Parts: sequence; C-alpha cells; structure tokens
Amino acid sequence: MKLSIVLSTHAAQFAAVAFKGDLASNVAKIAGWGYDGVELAIRDPKVADTGEMLRIVSEHGLEVPAIGTGQAWGEEGLSFTDPDPAVRAAAIERTISHIPFAVRTGAAVIIGLLRGIVKPGVSQAQAMDWLVDALQQCCAAAQPHGVRLALEPICRYETTLINNLAQGLDLLDRVGAENMGLMPDTFHMNIEEPVIEDSLRACGDRIFHFHVADSNRWYPGAGHLDFVSILDTLYATGYQGYVSGEFMPLPDADTSAQKAIAYLRTEVGPRLRVQA
Repeated sequence: MKLSIVLSTHAAQFAAVAFKGDLASNVAKIAGWGYDGVELAIRDPKVADTGEMLRIVSEHGLEVPAIGTGQAWGEEGLSFTDPDPAVRAAAIERTISHIPFAVRTGAAVIIGLLRGIVKPGVSQAQAMDWLVDALQQCCAAAQPHGVRLALEPICRYETTLINNLAQGLDLLDRVGAENMGLMPDTFHMNIEEPVIEDSLRACGDRIFHFHVADSNRWYPGAGHLDFVSILDTLYATGYQGYVSGEFMPLPDADTSAQKAIAYLRTEVGPRLRVQA
C-alpha cells in the first residue's frame, strides 16, 4: 500500500488539509513518519518554485502522486462553471498550467472544487455543458504529455455538480477522454454512496487517485468507516496507485498524520486480502 498525504504549498483557507506551507520541514516530517509520497496542493504554478519543490521532495525520497488545484477556487474563485466566460477561461488556463510539473513528477491533476457550483441564474444543464467543455479542453492539452486528470465527486454540501461516483462515470462518458478518470474520497462517499464498495466496483479501472478520511473527516481510524473492506474493494478493481490522506488537522497536524499512517500500516494493511 503506497501512502501519501496532502500538503498545501502555501497557506490556504481549506480546513481539511493537515499541512500548509513550510514545505521543507513538513516534507521532512512526512518522510520521517514513513509516507511514500506527498500530494501537493498548488494554487498557481506560475508563482511557485516548482523546481525547488521537486528538489525537496526528491531529497527525502518521496514521490508526488497528484497535484491539487482546489485553491484556485478557494482563494481566487476560479471555476469551470462560472457565468463569466473570462473566469471559466482562467480556470482552464490554470489547470493546463499544471501540466509541466505533472510531466516531471508523473502526478495526476485533481479536479475538485475547481469545477465550481451551479450559480444563481445558471441552469444545471448549462453548468454541465460548461464543465464538459472545460474538461475536454484540459484533457486535450494533457493527453500528448501523458498526463491524467482525476475528478473528485464531492458531497452535496459543497457543490451542486457531481456528488457521487455514478454521476462521475456519466461525466467521463460525456467528456470521452481516456486520460480522464475519478478520484473517490471516503469522506464524501460516506455521505453520498449507498454502499461504498458497490460504487467502487462500478468504477473499475476509472479510478486514477484515491483520498482517505474517516466518517468525521478526521484521520482514518478516528471514525466508523471500514477501511479494510473499502481498500480491499479498491485494490480488487486493479488499482495500484496511492492512498492519500486528506483530513482535518485534528487534534493537530502532526498527530493526525502519525495516527493515520500507523492505523493504515499496522491495523488495516495486514488485514487486506488484496494488495496494490
């Protein structure tokens, strides 16, 4: 089981990220606790020293399995479904700007809240059309470089677009790009999926990345989710990628990260029937 944890390269409003800023010291701690990779949340690669990021990560023997883009929404309000065409174009451009770093690291580019919401005065159908068009443009730009995009179904309390995995699969059909897949998140699945395992099985090989948090959005092991069953099902689909922690920094960031990896390595890992 390859484990990573989300690290925001800059301070951000989003609460469900344990580590923010201070890249060098946080990467050193993450590597020291035994993680295999670090998922980097990067607001804008044009104002980030991605070369230095890669040097620090590589120096500690870690990989970058995915790049988070949500800060462009959270900090700047960019989205694929904004009524303003200039905002939509900026969101597309921002996504495409992650491709060079994704090429260097082999990372998937995550599409979370950058997809946006259905804003007042916009129909669901129109928002979906904008979303499909944006994703097709991004996938077309990424495909020649071998870069994959992973859309995260997010619960109804955070967005009105693509809340569950079935809706995500329908979206993939509309986008029609082989380098577009899904990133299930156990916190959101606990809210939206009737049976998490059945929903994962339906995804087959369309899972490109995977997020874990427990039912309360704390670290795995702090709530009631059955991670043995969930991860057995995930690996039975043929998934061989990372299991990446995105959870609240509670009781504090260091404790949550250490408890997460201890639980997944020593309590969950030995009980899995299927391994990546």
